Parts: sequence; structure tokens; C-alpha cells
Amino acid sequence: MSKRTFVIGDIHGDRAALARLLPRLPPLHADDTVVFLGDYVDRGPDSMGVIRDVQQFVRDSVATVICLRGNHEDKWIESYETPDVAFLVHAGNGGHAFYRSVKGGPPLASEDDTLTVDELREYFEVASWFPPDVYEWMKALPLWHEDEHAIYVHAGLDGEGSEWKHPRDSRPKALLWMREPDFFRGYHGKRLVFGHTPVSELPLDHLGTLARWLDDPGDVWQRGDLCGIDTGAGKGGFLSAVELPRARVYESR
Repeated sequence: MSKRTFVIGDIHGDRAALARLLPRLPPLHADDTVVFLGDYVDRGPDSMGVIRDVQQFVRDSVATVICLRGNHEDKWIESYETPDVAFLVHAGNGGHAFYRSVKGGPPLASEDDTLTVDELREYFEVASWFPPDVYEWMKALPLWHEDEHAIYVHAGLDGEGSEWKHPRDSRPKALLWMREPDFFRGYHGKRLVFGHTPVSELPLDHLGTLARWLDDPGDVWQRGDLCGIDTGAGKGGFLSAVELPRARVYESR
């Protein structure tokens, strides 16, 4: 059996989706690799549960497991060291849900729900409640991985048009945050799998009229050498994984 790589997209605190997806993967072997693309936390109801489950999976799996850093982990590292108010205050970033998960409080009832005044006072003092071991774990996460099947990054690469740098030559900001339309339309090279940008926001101009009409905008997105797998876990969608080299898709839905 050839070596396989299973790539898992952004989880965003959706522990239930992760629990459904992992048993749907085929039995793993010692020469397999599992790559998590980052963004384990925020928005969903159980970020801490996701972190602990991923850590346990790393310990228990017979396969090699690579956990990449996402932009949300990167912002929590920064906020632990020097609180980034702009990130923390924006409700859409999902930090309030992460706080509740750490503190063991009830999940937020909706996107419009918020923390109490007393909770907010503590929330902005990140180092007072953020688990130090989680900070150290996040800080140790690599920004990219590569094997014989593909390159794996959270968001994208440095470059423009049809010229894109290898991750080793790209800035961390591009690997973690990039959403350039040129990348989605112009990248060619070794197969590259990414998350970060929801598949519903990726361009479909490579598809014909009938294919667009039949396309499910929530499915894993593939265009040439690119594969986007953020299918909206923690944001009303579901969690996806792709098996390489076969390009077989597994879903939590």
C-alpha cells in the first residue's frame, strides 16, 4: 500500500464535527500522515475540547500527525503576549466562544450573544485565563508541511499572478492570512491544499455553466493544482478531509 496523507480542514471549535469525521477515515497505518490545517478554535462551542481531542489523537495515532498553525492560533499567541484588542473585540472572530469554552461556561446562544460585563473584564486580560500549556502548544505549531503528494498551508503563499513562492520563501502573514483572488485563479505547480477561505467564497469561473449550476457551494473546492477544504465547521457548515493521492473526500455531515 502506498503512503497516504489525510488532510483535515478548519475545525473552529466544532468538536462534534471532529468526533464524527475521524471514525469515517479508513484505518490508519504507520506510513500514513494526517495533516491538520489549523484554526482549531473560535466560533464553535468547544474549542478546548477540540484542542484536547487533537492532542490525544496525536498521542494515540499510529500515523504521523502534523498540526499546522492557523491565523486564529497565531492571533491568540499574539494576544497572550500583548493583547490585540482589535482581534479580541470583534465578535465575528469568535473569541468570546473560546473564552467560554476555556472557563467551562455555557456556550453562547447565538452569534449575537456576548459575554457578561464581568467576563469581558477578564477576557481582555488574556494571560489571566488562557491556559499556558495551550499557548506553548500553539506557539510550537509549524506554518507549513510538504510531502510527496502535496504542499499544505493554512491560507496561501506569497506571490502574484501565476508566480507563487514556495512556503519556505513566503512570509508567515501570507501562509496564515492570504486570500488573494490571483492565487485561487493563477496558482500552478505542485498540488497544494489549504483552508482559511470558506469554499463558498472561492471562485467558480473555471467551471462551465452546467457544472456551476450542479455544483454544491459547500463541497470541497478543487481547481487545477489547488484544493480548498474549509467547508465551514464551527460556522454553520461541516468538517472535511481529503485523502491523497486519491483525492477522496470525507465529511462530517
